[in-house]
Amino acid sequence: MVERAIERVEDLEVFRRAYRLSLEVHRASLGFPRIEQFALADQIRRASKSICANLAEGFAKQSYSAAEYRRYLLAAIGSSDEVQLWLRYCIDLGYVEDVMGRKWIEAYVEISKMLRGLHTSWSRSS
Repeated sequence: MVERAIERVEDLEVFRRAYRLSLEVHRASLGFPRIEQFALADQIRRASKSICANLAEGFAKQSYSAAEYRRYLLAAIGSSDEVQLWLRYCIDLGYVEDVMGRKWIEAYVEISKMLRGLHTSWSRSS
């Protein structure tokens, strides 16, 4: 199997997964009750997009500062774990169907694992 060089953040599988998932979550949150649009819906949208934003910013800074890259990876992990909590609220409040919400939580658990693996491998190599 030939591995491609990672030249852009979009080359990272974890980025692609997080991005696709953030779009799904964003679209679903637009249907939340009006009272939640500036609270829970906004919070879940910001946290889900923050994963991708932190990956992108950290990736851009990696050649200048390994410490900065690791810091942004940690922020992405935190956002991924945060989204899982907001999704639990969405399920319990009935804004997201149980099956879909649990599917998204599982996907974010996997994203968190991938981010932790990336953090570990980067920490070892730098």
